Amino acid sequence: MSAVLEQLLGQAADRGVDAATLRAIVEEAGEAAATRALTRLGLADAGAGRDVAELRELLGSWRAAKVSAWKALWGWVARVLSTVVLAGIAVRWGGEVWK
Repeated sequence: MSAVLEQLLGQAADRGVDAATLRAIVEEAGEAAATRALTRLGLADAGAGRDVAELRELLGSWRAAKVSAWKALWGWVARVLSTVVLAGIAVRWGGEVWK
């Protein structure tokens, strides 16, 4: 627990809790919890912002590659189906061509 949070809790116990003191306690507790969570995740150092930006860029690239792969797959499926349909039409209407 941070020193400021401990001080605020002491004030609350001594004087009773007014709205400003309670608000300050909540803010300090939230900040302490956020700092603890970032530390546990390994994101409390100076390079953490850059690391998160790189991870977001990597994730965006992965999503774009996934979309591109699906589009390419469906493009190939459409081409194969079109080829099969056209070959079927050619056999049905003009089978004499290949004899």
